[in-house]
Amino acid sequence: MLKPGLYAITDNALTPADQLIAAVEAALQGGATLVQYRDKVGTSAERLREATELNVLCRQAGVPLLINDDPELALRVGAAGVHLGQEDCTLADARHVLGPEAVIGITCHHRLDLARNAKAAGADYLAFGRFYNSATKPGAPPAETTVLTEARALALPITAIGGITTDNAEALIRAGADLIAVVGGLFGGTPEDIRHRAETFTRLVARHHPLFSSSN
Repeated sequence: MLKPGLYAITDNALTPADQLIAAVEAALQGGATLVQYRDKVGTSAERLREATELNVLCRQAGVPLLINDDPELALRVGAAGVHLGQEDCTLADARHVLGPEAVIGITCHHRLDLARNAKAAGADYLAFGRFYNSATKPGAPPAETTVLTEARALALPITAIGGITTDNAEALIRAGADLIAVVGGLFGGTPEDIRHRAETFTRLVARHHPLFSSSN
């Protein structure tokens, strides 16, 4: 079962290879409950090495590691699962590779119809966004916070993503987000900076999410 809280997503620019482990370790120390390894530019060998190291780190912390868009890599390193976009492989294909116990999340943008389809296909969580201006995905369609509230009826964990910072996350948690997925609003700067931001996100979820205390 996924725990509500901070969902830390790595980034090639903000968490380069020589800083990746220290950055994610700081996020975990700050309370991150889910981590996603997202690398769009590395070689296969680089991605395998980094994902393997991250999986060891996350296992030690008792936090699931998901791999962005790559079920085969998730299988090779023993990660908890994958996150899929609408243009990636199907959920059925990912499930075939990873098995019934894997965690598979799906990007639903601003659309409840995509979320319903994802649930029917067996998704473990639904991701909506972007909610604010995002440097990571500037071309993603904007979403309204009402989609988070409406998606609660689907009875799956809900993730909010897109331009989220410690200053604007509260509204998304109040609207129904279980997980706050953050890239630029978390990573960058020293490990101390990252840990401090992670702690702030964790406090925000703890303050406003009704199930936070019982699931941690």
